Amino acid sequence: MIDDLVDRYRSVAAGIEGATIVYDAGQNSAANHAPHRGGADRVRRLPAALGSPGLLTVPADAYHRVDDPDCPGCAPTTPRSTPSGSGGGRFVTHSASLHAAQSRGFDQTLDKARDRLGALQVRLAARRTRRDRGGRGARDRADLRAAVGRRGAHRHPHRHHRRRSCGCGYRTDRHARRQLEDRIFGKRILFTNRTDWPVARVIAAYRSQSDIESGFRQLKDPQVISFSPMHHWTDQKIRVHVFYSVLALTIAHLMRREAADAGLHLSVRELLAELAGIEETVLALPRRHQRSPPRPTNAHRPQRHRRTTARLFGIDRYAPTR
Repeated sequence: MIDDLVDRYRSVAAGIEGATIVYDAGQNSAANHAPHRGGADRVRRLPAALGSPGLLTVPADAYHRVDDPDCPGCAPTTPRSTPSGSGGGRFVTHSASLHAAQSRGFDQTLDKARDRLGALQVRLAARRTRRDRGGRGARDRADLRAAVGRRGAHRHPHRHHRRRSCGCGYRTDRHARRQLEDRIFGKRILFTNRTDWPVARVIAAYRSQSDIESGFRQLKDPQVISFSPMHHWTDQKIRVHVFYSVLALTIAHLMRREAADAGLHLSVRELLAELAGIEETVLALPRRHQRSPPRPTNAHRPQRHRRTTARLFGIDRYAPTR
């Protein structure tokens, strides 16, 4: 797939700087890392286990802020380190907003794990009561461990819940929670073989994935530029449907970029809603009362954004002529 994408890019971007593939940690593989893959350069995020875990322990005072017009609002970043023989460089970035979001998400996950473990406690207590009354005995230790593991299933919570050997109690390890906060939250390890690029450009390239992701989210929007429902069953018609869906998405994002260049930072849905809200009424008087041809009258005065978008996209040219 990478080879096909690079070939397509080169066919339409002749004379433009060589292709650079940007991908996330989920696409890490030996094949994708191969230097010959598509003949393209790479910017990728590495999981902590593969991305020099020592970078995650760099103290906060070793970070420096990246201020660059190509990367507005870039996160603080540690200096680039280039491992010998890697053919590139890797560094860790820290984002305060990502840190806060991950911390909130982890707390929500911990709360759910506590609720599940609490419910398990209640059931275990009921089983002990029945056993004392001569009923069915308590669950064996292996079964209980499996049940606890399922209820705390997540990348991190099982490391931060400490259980007593009887399997009936648990507590949260606050020290492990703080270690996770300091070591993982808000951090990304980036790698690139574009050693000629400044750090800000590498970060901006990695963050450009969000544009593609917003395009996929837009195609899932059931109201605006939606890919579905698709009432087609033959390959030919499905291809046509995909073509005009992607064409509509491309036009919408080009419009969004035009609006952003004019100072209006709106989503596709917000932009199209502004355009749809521009209304015009034509007052046509009876002929005996007419002294001049009917004139279009804007009965609903456009809001500030609508005036800007109307001017930006030349809406006036679609108004009825005299």
